[in-house]
Amino acid sequence: MAHAQTAQLHAGAVVAHSAVLGDFVVAYAGAEVGEHCRVRGYTQLWPGVKLEAGAELGPNVTLEAPDDGAAAGIVIGPDARVGAGALICCGVRLGQGAVVAAGAVVAQNVPPYAIVSGSPARITDYVQNVSGAPVLDWHQRATFPDQPSVVPLGVGGVTLHRFKFLQDPRGDLSVGEFEKEIPFLPKRYFLVMNVPSDKTRGEHAHRECHQFLICVKGSCAVVVVDDLEQRCEVQLDSPDVGVYLPPMTWGIQYKYSSDAVLMVFASHYYAADDYIRDYDEFVAEKRGASQEQA
Repeated sequence: MAHAQTAQLHAGAVVAHSAVLGDFVVAYAGAEVGEHCRVRGYTQLWPGVKLEAGAELGPNVTLEAPDDGAAAGIVIGPDARVGAGALICCGVRLGQGAVVAAGAVVAQNVPPYAIVSGSPARITDYVQNVSGAPVLDWHQRATFPDQPSVVPLGVGGVTLHRFKFLQDPRGDLSVGEFEKEIPFLPKRYFLVMNVPSDKTRGEHAHRECHQFLICVKGSCAVVVVDDLEQRCEVQLDSPDVGVYLPPMTWGIQYKYSSDAVLMVFASHYYAADDYIRDYDEFVAEKRGASQEQA
């Protein structure tokens, strides 16, 4: 264990050997600091605060003090990052890989790999690790007729699709064909609309169901997909653009415009047990399936 001489470690605090505590960090009984965590300085780790492996707190981070006799219930997930001067309120959980900007005030749970900022904190972006994801000019098919209509995004089997778009003085038309251009026959569809711009939808995976998403109206809709190894963000801002999400892919939609209407086609009827809504459960199932295949 490495920590500054001014750091204080109370009896009953659990701090991993590889963790690093900076100047004037205080870890009270009931606090837990996992492997390879770093707390840079001037932060109090109250009872009920848990830093999971690889989490990092910048200087002067405030973790809200619990009421007398209570536990803070604050969980900083694996590899999450909290910027200098941020405030994390009691009961908040930061998901794996989440990033909190300096000075943010976080009063609600933060999804895995979300980037939040402001007071109160709002999701402004997601951490991506697929660089150079294909960017195609979907509106210039005549100029670039040889561009592919299906583009792998480098995240599992997720693909971005461009459909025929016909302009006519009587009204424009976009068309796609199931099984030929969309890789399944749907049994269900639903529409998502009237979503406030600061809200997030999705945040789940399906065990068996395939999905295809098209923003049929509105200026933008952004889909974030995650297969444990790779993550990227795609913009859905035209009715001739869609994204295919195969089963066991974590999907999130956010940054809705005020008039956005997202249409989702699904390969299966609704079944509650097909949904995985907890990211940790998704990770466990995904890894278990990989081990079985190996």
